[in-house]
Amino acid sequence: MNERIRVPEVRLVGPNGEQVGIVSIGDALKLAQESDLDLVEVAATARPPVCKLMDYGKFKYESAMKAREARRNQAHTIIKEIKLRPKIDPHDYETKKGHVVRFLKAGDKVKVTIMFRGREQSRPELGFRLLQRLAEDVTELGFVESQPKQDGRNMIMVIGPHKKKAEAKAERAAARARTGDGDPAQDDVSVGADMAGASEPQE
Repeated sequence: MNERIRVPEVRLVGPNGEQVGIVSIGDALKLAQESDLDLVEVAATARPPVCKLMDYGKFKYESAMKAREARRNQAHTIIKEIKLRPKIDPHDYETKKGHVVRFLKAGDKVKVTIMFRGREQSRPELGFRLLQRLAEDVTELGFVESQPKQDGRNMIMVIGPHKKKAEAKAERAAARARTGDGDPAQDDVSVGADMAGASEPQE
């Protein structure tokens, strides 16, 4: 930047992106001083190097703000867990499926665990069929990311959402804006409540 640029001439770009042309480093520095701007090398490997006239302090500030905004809007996929028994009754199944639907709509992955007890361990096909049924019931919202596999007394399957977390978050924000109601914290409360119920083994 400025006097640190050690080349005899540069291809100069104006503050608004206009092409000034190839000028000596002395002339480029003079233009920068007259404009109260910095001469910043933006393409060192070009021949001659490309330099741009800019307010470097403002540029750094705006870049930092954009990076901070990007980090704030970044959403991380969370793995939720649902536990089922192989002989779950229809009402409880619908409740558990509702949790899976909500998690997938929020852009989260769901780890579904079938818990076998006693003689149920000799009937792994019951758990496999239940997992297949659940996957088919939520196929519009998610896909089987990890096929059912036996893990000790449990059988586990992971369902991934079709929508990315950021997309789901943006849709929820748009829905709140349309309805005019929406405390963003409320979503976290409801999901937390769902999770509390979803993690309890079904007797």
